[in-house]
Amino acid sequence: MNPLKNLSVIRKVVQLAALVLLVYGSSIGAYYLADKLSGALPALSCAYDLNGSDLCTLIPFQHQMDHRLGEVIASGGNILMGLMPTLITLGTFVLLFVVLNKAFCGWICPLGTFQEFLHLIGQKLGLQRHESLNANMVEKMRPIKWAILALLVFGFPLMAGIGWVNHDLGDPFCKICPSRILTTLANGETNQLYVDTASTTTLVISLIADFMFGLMIALALTVRQPFCRICPMLALHAVFRKLGLLRLVKNATPRCDRCGLCAKACPMDIKEIHTEMVKRDVTFEDCTLCGRCVEFCRDKDVLQLKYATFPVFSADSKYFKVRKKAQTLWEKNTLKRLIKGEPEKKVKAT
Repeated sequence: MNPLKNLSVIRKVVQLAALVLLVYGSSIGAYYLADKLSGALPALSCAYDLNGSDLCTLIPFQHQMDHRLGEVIASGGNILMGLMPTLITLGTFVLLFVVLNKAFCGWICPLGTFQEFLHLIGQKLGLQRHESLNANMVEKMRPIKWAILALLVFGFPLMAGIGWVNHDLGDPFCKICPSRILTTLANGETNQLYVDTASTTTLVISLIADFMFGLMIALALTVRQPFCRICPMLALHAVFRKLGLLRLVKNATPRCDRCGLCAKACPMDIKEIHTEMVKRDVTFEDCTLCGRCVEFCRDKDVLQLKYATFPVFSADSKYFKVRKKAQTLWEKNTLKRLIKGEPEKKVKAT
């Protein structure tokens, strides 16, 4: 299959470019990128990475809850003035988010890209893959990201600023986020892996952080996008997803036969993609707009990625057949190679 016509290949190129820019940006662009591009990126680009070109919006939210709003409330000051930095950060986030919507998760986020590559490594190693999680498990996991957003991004930092909890809880999500360890390790720094024994709180937080990072790596080898499912950034995206110009649209009638291939292809196990027959906008709260459901829909134009009113990529039976054939041949070839210990053979492009 021609790579230029393969949405997955195009997405991987974009992901790699975004990974290099966001993790090593200031090394590449020197001082032009050292001060960060926006300071409110709708993707997990970590502020602890000193070579990164931007930082995600979650860290300024935590700092503003702790050092601005919380302190203003504690001192009895003007709450509106205390909220102003947060409103500015939120406005910047929304302006960026409108451009790509939840595709910031599926196309831009370095941590999401890392998990996808880990899953490919798991395939290469011949590990048993769990392509789809149990529907009940998916449902039980969905509220976790909202709880993390409410408690670790806004709740505890605000309480730390007011003085209700230990100040070590001023930025709790950043301290346990796997992106912090990943991006700093990618730049050759190991200090974020260390266990902080300065206090009981920092000790517990650093142990949780190391555990979560290790667990994410272990799970990502066999399960698709394990951390993405509980990421508070995904929850924040869900709040504003109706504002985004890029959307996943379903034209269910009359061609959709509810075969379920789209849901099976979805790395986030969103079953509603194939069961929804009324709504046109099917950019559900867990959707990352990766486009795999559109690729594996065999009914013409039933699923589409649209930018405003313009179709960007549409389901097509011919594309589906070629795409499915290419993937099947690749998987078959990979499996044979793993069993026999042979070098990888190139699959002839169609």
